[in-house]
Amino acid sequence: MAIKKFENNEINTQEVRINKFLTDASYCSRRKADELIASGKVTIDGKVAELGAKVKEGSEVRVNGEIIKKENNLVLIAFNKPLGITCTTDQRDPDNIIDYIKYPKRIYPIGRLDKNSEGLILLTNDGDIVNKILRASNNHEKEYEVIVNKPVTDEFIKKMSQGVYLPELKTVTKPCKITKTGMNSFNIILTQGLNRQIRRMVDAQDYRVLSLRRIRIMHIRLGRLHVGGYRNLDLGELRQLEEELSRSTGKPAKDC
Repeated sequence: MAIKKFENNEINTQEVRINKFLTDASYCSRRKADELIASGKVTIDGKVAELGAKVKEGSEVRVNGEIIKKENNLVLIAFNKPLGITCTTDQRDPDNIIDYIKYPKRIYPIGRLDKNSEGLILLTNDGDIVNKILRASNNHEKEYEVIVNKPVTDEFIKKMSQGVYLPELKTVTKPCKITKTGMNSFNIILTQGLNRQIRRMVDAQDYRVLSLRRIRIMHIRLGRLHVGGYRNLDLGELRQLEEELSRSTGKPAKDC
């Protein structure tokens, strides 16, 4: 069942840019929306839309002839992604997350989780929430359980926590929190979303990831949610999320 939208995210009568309209309607990301607009595939009230065009209340928006409408209710679910599922809405991918979940409304994942990783990922129909959660400058925490191929040493923990140079990305990771949890395992808390970040960090220490599971995004925990299952966020989680996101910027985020 869809959850009621936060008060400050209610659809209003103000004009909005067409790319934001498509994002808020859960059709696609702003980047993809701009591509569709530039290629002439988007119309507003029968006229081909231009980049920067605005949508008024009651306007008819179409993409490739399909009418696009905003949802009045927020959908925000926590999903325990299994191994082998790809965090993409591209249904040409046989392992895409959308076909796996089969949710009755149009939703899309907030960020990504590697195909070879499992655990918590959020899905929504609200573009503003996506941008605020993903944007690295907002420093929202994500926590992971990791098992590696050999014993975790104090030196490994020190190097990982201080920041690791990733030659493929030509960047140094932000300092992070790491706790050893077993002979070959540790928990790590990141505020970044670099592509395959943990695996790259581990590889740089001459280790190899055997298992990686995300157990928390901000205050939202995976808990006992079974693999392949999903749930709506509860009222307490939604209220805390609203409070935290009220302090976050909503500028478009890069994919993570």
